[in-house]
Amino acid sequence: MTNYLIGIDGGGTSCRAAVASADGRILGRGKAGAANILTDPETALANIGEAARAAFIEAGLDPQGITAAKAIVGVAGHNVGDAVHYVKRRLPFAAADIESDGLIALQGALGNRDGAVAILGTGSIYILRQGETVSYVGGWGFTIGDHGSGARIGHALLQESLLAFDNIHEASAVTDSVLAEFNNEARDVVDFARLAKPGEFGRYAPRVFEGAAAGDPVAVRILKAAALTVDEALDVVVARGCERLCLLGGLAPLYRPWLADRHQVLLVEAEADALTGSVAVAAQRFGTQARAGA
Repeated sequence: MTNYLIGIDGGGTSCRAAVASADGRILGRGKAGAANILTDPETALANIGEAARAAFIEAGLDPQGITAAKAIVGVAGHNVGDAVHYVKRRLPFAAADIESDGLIALQGALGNRDGAVAILGTGSIYILRQGETVSYVGGWGFTIGDHGSGARIGHALLQESLLAFDNIHEASAVTDSVLAEFNNEARDVVDFARLAKPGEFGRYAPRVFEGAAAGDPVAVRILKAAALTVDEALDVVVARGCERLCLLGGLAPLYRPWLADRHQVLLVEAEADALTGSVAVAAQRFGTQARAGA
């Protein structure tokens, strides 16, 4: 049986897989449900397997071949030892390494070049590669980190809406829209925020970007503060020697015009996505590229 490579891009809402030949050429892709190894490892395992089988089927290959394949699984929570060990022992592949979803995103975006990615979505993290060295800035989660993230921006909008409700800060169209959503009941805003997860705060972030583009003063103030935290993190990355930056994540295209000029000149477009990056890492580690370098 031919041994294939598998790349996995496992996210909180979906899991994508690609099967490739030993030289890293992608043959087929598949998709399944969420793959969060921290909150639901059993479902993550099931969906990783389902996505891999779907990729084999799309490629016209026998899905039983996944048991002989070697895989790179890119997921959040790669640095939480207990979860990684539990999942790795139960993966259906002949060999597999679990890596950061950020690392495979970096590989996809920059290929083998040095540089950094800023992943700006519901959360935020910055990853820098210089030769063989990969370093991280941020990524500590919503409770104590993720500055500049969609969750933080949405949270700030809800705060400003209550400050406007109490006449502490000036109201605006964007705060009025939030209060109207909650029937102008401040307690309903509080009840929502008390139980909300980062993704639920994050769904208010696009409203801030839209309001700021229209000149809404509250939205502009929130977004300038958020962009400052992104610029501060990028300053750290650049100080470590980075000369190439790539913005990734759902907020990346929205953030670009709000960042400092000193970073604008370093921005480059992504070469490919995280799934392609996971296949490239698999080829480097398990494929003909690895054997050629042995």
